[in-house]
Amino acid sequence: MTDIRRSLLRRDALSAAKEVLYHLDIHFSNQLQNTAAPVVDNGSVELVEEFVFNMSKDRSVQRKKMTSLQELQLLEITCSYFQEQGKDSLRQIIFSALFSPQCNVADDRRMAMLGKLVSMAVAVCRVPVLECAASWLQRSPAPHCMRLATVLVDDYCSSAPSPAHALRDIVSVSPRFCCQFITAVTAVYDLSTDDLIPSSDLLEMVVTWVHDNPRLTLLTFLGAPIPSSRPPGALDPTPLLGLVRWCIKSPLAYKRHRKPLQAPDSGAAHALGPAEGGRDPRSLYSMLHLSVLQILVSLRADLTELQLYGRVGVMSLEHVAKLVGELAYLVDELNPGDSAAETELSLNRLAQALQVAMAGGALLCSREDLRCLCSRLPYNSLLQLVKSGPFLPASHPGFQQETYPPVHTPVQDCPSQPVSNPRV
Repeated sequence: MTDIRRSLLRRDALSAAKEVLYHLDIHFSNQLQNTAAPVVDNGSVELVEEFVFNMSKDRSVQRKKMTSLQELQLLEITCSYFQEQGKDSLRQIIFSALFSPQCNVADDRRMAMLGKLVSMAVAVCRVPVLECAASWLQRSPAPHCMRLATVLVDDYCSSAPSPAHALRDIVSVSPRFCCQFITAVTAVYDLSTDDLIPSSDLLEMVVTWVHDNPRLTLLTFLGAPIPSSRPPGALDPTPLLGLVRWCIKSPLAYKRHRKPLQAPDSGAAHALGPAEGGRDPRSLYSMLHLSVLQILVSLRADLTELQLYGRVGVMSLEHVAKLVGELAYLVDELNPGDSAAETELSLNRLAQALQVAMAGGALLCSREDLRCLCSRLPYNSLLQLVKSGPFLPASHPGFQQETYPPVHTPVQDCPSQPVSNPRV
């Protein structure tokens, strides 16, 4: 590495960066011939940080900053390399060498260049870069993934008058990237504040993707369905929980932030797709909720085929509990008299999502767990029915499902968390 570094120091910035990519190509090609799992060593990371991200090895020395034109040329060089490299395994390991977070001072430049590179790849439809970015989103810490998603939203969904067709249409060439992008976007825009409510452009685009191709949301999970393979702190294995959060919290979140879900001029919009129905949020969230329920229903067949039904859940109980807590906080924050309709809609959607998720094997949850989970929420007849109905045990896949008891059978809720504001 010392000889290589000396050679690179004599080159200009762009030539040195291009030479680093060439060196990495040879280095990891040799590794792939000898092992199926090459490792990104410290020497490679140091070369990347010094000659690609322009970070001086001697931290006390300030290197000359690249001009905007040089940055654009560097992005073109990098993008062209991934486009021309025909071996996917080699592309993936070099992408990892360039952009895997190292928890050091170079990470800001690493993330800045990654955001610009992926944004460029969307604009010029460079599928190899998007596929590498999809793998990066799957294995990187959630905060970094959310940062990348925010860059793309700012570039493509925040400019008037509408999102660029480049991002909207990329789903046809790289659905795996879009699956991971939705997961990251729903993690960013969790409806907790006014700024974290998705814009109408972003919402419409995501709903269109999911409505037109429901299987899109399961691509990552079906490719690697065992959660233990995911690194700690990574995004959810599917965007399903994030989409469920959008559907359940939206009526109350818009009410709190005084962004009413206005009804369209004609009821016909509810029967149309997102594009035909305009950008009415109520219609979009309603369509999204239906699509998510249909996905959860279909998931049972996939889990059964993979022999994972009753063993591996797509939605963790811990994350669902967090969602229920957020919903309870929203309900408590609003005036019950002013938000009765929105509360009823949110609770109905929650009940439907829980029931279908448990029946389909997406959520491994006992009836007792469910009672404790929902004990802080106001009374809702549909939710009460779900708490009293069949459930999926958390272990054996060949269980016998119970039958529903009568609707008015008394149910003993979790004593440690009494129901607040019961409505009878």
